[in-house]
Amino acid sequence: MASDNRLIVALDVSNALQGMSIVEKLGDSVSFYKIGLGMLTGGGMALANELKQEFGKEIFLDLKLFDIGTTIERAVRGITSYEIDFLTVQGDPQVIQAAQEGKGDKHTKILAVTFLTSLDRTDLDNNLIKKGDIEDLVVERAIRAFEAGADGVIASPMEALKIKEAPEAKNKIIVTPGIRPIGFEKSDQKRTTTPVDALSNGADYIVIGRPITESKNPRLEIEKILKTIRPSN
Repeated sequence: MASDNRLIVALDVSNALQGMSIVEKLGDSVSFYKIGLGMLTGGGMALANELKQEFGKEIFLDLKLFDIGTTIERAVRGITSYEIDFLTVQGDPQVIQAAQEGKGDKHTKILAVTFLTSLDRTDLDNNLIKKGDIEDLVVERAIRAFEAGADGVIASPMEALKIKEAPEAKNKIIVTPGIRPIGFEKSDQKRTTTPVDALSNGADYIVIGRPITESKNPRLEIEKILKTIRPSN
């Protein structure tokens, strides 16, 4: 079955060797991979470069960068030299602006994190985030990110539709992480849904990790997911 780049497989494992093992099992059924902070010290950048340059895969580097502007600009300038496709930063306007400065004319898309899909209103209260419905706050944060120059945002499928409807979202990307196919537990995700519902709600890309990577037959899981998100003939 041919791949569909709307499906991004999260290589949420400890090191590059484990990540490459998953990639080899999935073969040409997957064209887009996410590498996160958890693998960074285990050869994550080397794997990202290898998958990009030698295997022709698209790469989403999920680092959620947050620091002063100069540091962000320098970090993004270095990362984009690897021809990464997507890179995440925290959704604060000054961080996004610095990231865009660092990106320059590279093709990398800067994606802003709104609120992690593992968070709910109780978590926001504990983090001293202002009062309000979490969906409304995500939409507000996304709009501010777009105004600051973000190429897209990371948001749960619960908020994707509202974001998509905002005028500021025109030509912007929405990526929804933590997606759970039917039959899988939410685990640490609190604001999630199925692949087909996420895409129907306005997501441009969906990220799925453990339901695929921890499966005894990960390629079969990919095939099942692709069948649900592709229109039937």
